[in-house]
Amino acid sequence: MNLLQSFLAFIFALGPLVVAHELGHYLVARWCGVKVLRFSVGLGNVVWSRRFGADQTEWAISAWPLGGYVKMLDVREAEEGSKAFSPDELKREFTHQSVWKRIAIVAAGPLANFLLAIALLAVLFMHGVPEPATILRDVLVQTPAHLAGLRGGDKVLTVNGEPVTGWSELRWEMLQAALRENSVVKLDIARGVAGEKAASLPSLSLELPLSGLSAKDLEGDFLTRLGLEIARPPAVLGKATPGGPAQLAGFQAGDRILTVDSKPVIDSQDLVEQIRAAPDKILSIGGKSASGEAFLRSVRTEVLTVNDRKLGRIQVEISSSPTMVSVKQNFAQAMLKGAEKTWSVSVLTVKVFGKMLIGEASWKNVTGPITIADYAGQSARLGWESFVGFIALISISLGVMNLLPIPVLDGGFLLYYSLEVLMGRPLPERVGDIAQRVGLGLLIMLMSVAIVNDVVRLLP
Repeated sequence: MNLLQSFLAFIFALGPLVVAHELGHYLVARWCGVKVLRFSVGLGNVVWSRRFGADQTEWAISAWPLGGYVKMLDVREAEEGSKAFSPDELKREFTHQSVWKRIAIVAAGPLANFLLAIALLAVLFMHGVPEPATILRDVLVQTPAHLAGLRGGDKVLTVNGEPVTGWSELRWEMLQAALRENSVVKLDIARGVAGEKAASLPSLSLELPLSGLSAKDLEGDFLTRLGLEIARPPAVLGKATPGGPAQLAGFQAGDRILTVDSKPVIDSQDLVEQIRAAPDKILSIGGKSASGEAFLRSVRTEVLTVNDRKLGRIQVEISSSPTMVSVKQNFAQAMLKGAEKTWSVSVLTVKVFGKMLIGEASWKNVTGPITIADYAGQSARLGWESFVGFIALISISLGVMNLLPIPVLDGGFLLYYSLEVLMGRPLPERVGDIAQRVGLGLLIMLMSVAIVNDVVRLLP
């Protein structure tokens, strides 16, 4: 079922992006007076088509769903032996258009992807997406965050002057700072938001050094590496399963757990982790009841096997959900924020690709259709907000990828036309043919890397 969901989510995610991209080419081509022969969603053999409009443009669905194309009237694609184009046809033929019209037509595809991403992100910002607040969990001693003065219960308000409301914004701004190779990031925090330890301390600004982060750290959970984690609620028990280990040991709803085998329990997540790490063991658990009475009880954990890994459990509800926030924007703010996020993600994508070229980032970051389908399925199962956000990010990636100066991609053609503007004449046809072959080879190599990475991720 998950495989089917992932496949359907992948089709519903990629389909609109391909249509938007090709529709950008189509609309600007029509606006420039170029005749469009075919608009295809998919590549390869046409499996369905209909003709519409004065030009009888063929609207088609082709066999291979990973892509699409707009076929325009083009003398370079005329069949050998066919009659010469009439003067009226040449006026609407692609290569007879001015270089600026050709640039506009080619650039319209990626631009459509960016505009679609802005619109989708704006919808999310207007709706409001729940995510963890920027309240910190107890900061481990000797981590960069602890040495900088951050403590559990601190709420991060700004990163280098940029306001952050949710955890994803905090991570994003920190990642941007790290990629800009800032050695120090400035944080404004509100102290005493959560946890009794920080209650009496004032709000303040702190500087967190990033110099200890490597390029490999940035590919994973680098915030944890710095000592920044999402705050979790106290370890308070909920309902115990009748006949389960927790109930048999005397635990009740409302009990607050403070220690496990004399080791302090930081929060609910810490309690879950300590219990899971002790399958089939007797644990001595101390705490206070809802009425405030201290207790110390022994309980033997059960064994739960997940993916060949043995985990402990005591069958009691433990809520570890963090404090959530949802900030809604008005239309103008949402559109502006959507544009800013689209620009930031685009710049970040280019920077990461550049770092891969010079060996500062791993080529494992390149993903193919299998991984994209997997992520599409996961985001769809999390809800429509996650799925829409995923589509927006893929749309941005598609726009950036097509702008890469690789022949056969839109960016390659834009490079040709830019050189034509500078030189005052088109590039020789032979140069274009050689560049096309080289570009196709590079694209095949990039796709091969992506597929290999997909396969490696599937292996245990």
